[in-house]
Amino acid sequence: MVPPNGKKQCLPPPHVLSNLHESVIGEILMRLPLRDAVRTSIISKKWRYNWCRLPQLKLDQTLWETTEDLTSPAIGFANIVYPLLALHTGQITEFTLDIPDLKTCPNIDNLIHFLTRNGIQHFVLRPPLGDRYKLPSSFFTSLRLRHLTLQRCIIRPPPVFKGFDGLISLELSYVEISSEFLGSLISHSPLLENLVLKDPRNSNPIEISAPKLRSFVFLGNIHLIQMKNVPLLSNVSFEPTEFPVDAERDPANIFESVPALENLCWNQLMVLDAGPFEVIPTRLPFALNCLKRLYLSWITLREFFELSFALFLIRSSPYLEEIEIEVADDAFVNPWDTIDEIPASFSDMTFNHLRIVKINNVVGAGAEMQLIKVLLAKSPALLRMIIKLCLMEDKSFKILAEITKFHRASFRAKVVIM
Repeated sequence: MVPPNGKKQCLPPPHVLSNLHESVIGEILMRLPLRDAVRTSIISKKWRYNWCRLPQLKLDQTLWETTEDLTSPAIGFANIVYPLLALHTGQITEFTLDIPDLKTCPNIDNLIHFLTRNGIQHFVLRPPLGDRYKLPSSFFTSLRLRHLTLQRCIIRPPPVFKGFDGLISLELSYVEISSEFLGSLISHSPLLENLVLKDPRNSNPIEISAPKLRSFVFLGNIHLIQMKNVPLLSNVSFEPTEFPVDAERDPANIFESVPALENLCWNQLMVLDAGPFEVIPTRLPFALNCLKRLYLSWITLREFFELSFALFLIRSSPYLEEIEIEVADDAFVNPWDTIDEIPASFSDMTFNHLRIVKINNVVGAGAEMQLIKVLLAKSPALLRMIIKLCLMEDKSFKILAEITKFHRASFRAKVVIM
C-alpha cells in the first residue's frame, strides 16, 4: 500500500523489537492495556513474560467480558485474575481494580491480602454497583500505601489502626465510614496533600486537620465539614448537596479556616435552603486576599439567593485574577431589589488584578447585565471578557449593542460575545 504522500513506508526489520533494551520494553508494556501487554509474549523470547514483572497492573472490565452463555462474571473474574497474579514475579506497587459493570462483587479478600504483602503503594478499587464491599482487616496493614482511591466500600478498621503514615492522596466516593474515623484517618496522615470526599455516608461533622493539604474536593452537606488545621490548602472544589443558611449557619464559616485559598470552584447543582433573604451578607467579615481564580458553576443569577451568594464571593475577593460563571438555565425570577443594589454594593471596590472574565449561558437578564457592567467598570487591568449567549441570533444583537455602551476601566479590555 502506498501512503497519500506517494512515498513507500518501510516497516522495521523483525529483529528490531527483539533488540530493544529491557527498560524500553518495560516502558512500552506499562503504556499498554494489560490484555495487550500479556499478548506481547508472542513477539520473541526476549518479550516473553516481561509483563510478569510490571509494577503497575490495571484490571478493568475488558479483562473478563464474556457473552451471556459463558461462565458467570464472578467465575470469569477468578479464572483470569488469580492465575494472572500467580504468574506475576515482581513487586506490585500500583494496582487498579475497576469492575463497576459486574452484577455482583467477587470475593477479592485474598486479592487484597496478596497486594498488602507485596508492598502496594497506589491502590484504586471501584467494585460493582449495588451492595458496598467491606474491606478486609488485611487492607489496614498496607504500611507503604501512598495513594488510595475507594468507591462504594465499607471501612471498619480494627481498633488498633489509626492511619497510613505515608499517605499523600486520598479519594473516597460513596464510602460508608464513621465521621470519627474519617477525621482520625486524615489527621494521622501527616503527608496528605490531596483529599477527595464524595457523598460520605454519615450525618456527623467531619473534622479535617491536615497541615500539608493543598487540594480538597467535597460533594455533600457542606456544613458537615469543619476545617481545623489546613494552612497550605489552596485549591478547593465544593459541590454542596445541602447548603442550609440561617442565623446559626453563617456562610463565612466555610472560608474562615482556609487562609491560603487561591482557587475556588463552587458547583451548585441543587436548590438551596436559603431561609430569609437577609442571611447572605454583602461580603465576608474578612477578605479572601489569596483568592485568584473563582469558578461558579450552575449558579442561577436570576434567583435571589444564588445571585446574592455569587456577589458575596466576588465582593470578598479583591485580588481575583480570573472569574468564570456557568449560569444555570432555570426558571426566570426577577430579583429587582438585588439588581438595583448591585452597582452600589461594589462602589468601594476596584479589581486591580482581574484580567479574565468568562460568563456562559447568558440570556440578558437584568442581574447578568448589571454584573457585566460592574466588572467592566471596576477592572482597570482587564484584558478579556468572554460572554457566551444562550439566545436566538436576533436577540443577541440587542445584548451586544447594550454591552458596547458599558464603560470600561481598562482601555485594553476586549469583549468577546459568542
